[in-house]
Amino acid sequence: MSAKGWRDAEEWSLRADEIAPTIVGGSHKHGGPDLGPTRARRAWAALGVDGLGIADEAPGPDFDEAMPRLTVRMVARLQGFPDEWKFSGGKTASYRQVGNAFPPPFAKAVAESLRICLTAARFVLVAG
Repeated sequence: MSAKGWRDAEEWSLRADEIAPTIVGGSHKHGGPDLGPTRARRAWAALGVDGLGIADEAPGPDFDEAMPRLTVRMVARLQGFPDEWKFSGGKTASYRQVGNAFPPPFAKAVAESLRICLTAARFVLVAG
């Protein structure tokens, strides 16, 4: 939130200190990216985030609305994507990619567990 010099970013960060709701992929039915159904948007609001859409950029120094919106990059960070990860298309398409993706840290943990299981199974086959 402070990337563009928003003067209230530090104060905002003190409120945003709970676990956030699950990121969802954006609804084709309802016209685009948002941070989920009503209950999820209320939870985002409790964190000081406007969940009714996705921002083009982080709030600037003169941002004076009640709550900022997240950008695609912010949501991607929450999902565990590295900053250098590229998404294809515009804001809505990119948001849907992030929201519908299996979070990379979780995918890595699953893959590592599978590697361990397959290594153990190979060992049993070779030794047995």
